[in-house]
Amino acid sequence: MKIGILKTDTVRPEWVSTYGEYPDMFEALLRQVNPGLEFRTWDVEAGELPDDLSAVDGYIITGSKSSAYDDKPWIRALEDFIRHAHLVRVKLVGICFGHQLVARALGGLVDKSANGWGCGVQVYSVSDAQLLADGQGVDLQLLASHQDQVMLAPEGAQVIARNDHCDIAGFRIGEHILTFQGHPEFIPEYSRDIMALRREMIGEARVTEGLSSLDKHDHQGERVARWMLDFIAAQ
Repeated sequence: MKIGILKTDTVRPEWVSTYGEYPDMFEALLRQVNPGLEFRTWDVEAGELPDDLSAVDGYIITGSKSSAYDDKPWIRALEDFIRHAHLVRVKLVGICFGHQLVARALGGLVDKSANGWGCGVQVYSVSDAQLLADGQGVDLQLLASHQDQVMLAPEGAQVIARNDHCDIAGFRIGEHILTFQGHPEFIPEYSRDIMALRREMIGEARVTEGLSSLDKHDHQGERVARWMLDFIAAQ
């Protein structure tokens, strides 16, 4: 299986030697499930997008510090790509910013949430029968870092994950689009560093809560990795 990664942000330079760039995080995560995977990355911020949608078996849109509603040419170009991929039913997985941009590109609404930042390990209730066939229960524990949220899902979307902080934390469209607000590719140490960096922006109380969640809950990134690969592989 060959996975395409649409890179929409860069890791802080001083952290790259420890954590890698975002495509490295996804590769490390997904290879825990399938060591034989092949990957190809397009740097969307730099204007790169696939010319041939069939070059890979499915695409992952990464998270980003940008907002889906920012007026940036590369974001608008990626929206066009999403709409075309949807039209021809190419497998597409959106993570955090990717989740939000897929929603916006297909007619949904994204905005800053009055609930403030979601950070640390969030516990979501999952309602998708195909995903829950893994027998691990309806609760999904996943690292998150976001202030924007999908406020309105696009037409035809089935909301598959939610909690009290984020009502649309994942959705599916048919058998070709799957999205999650949380970050399966993150590890707790990276989440901790992000919260420390953004402490003032996020707010002391929410950071304290987020840091506490790292001790209370296990991050189930590998579970989502299995879901993603099963989704992309399914005919």
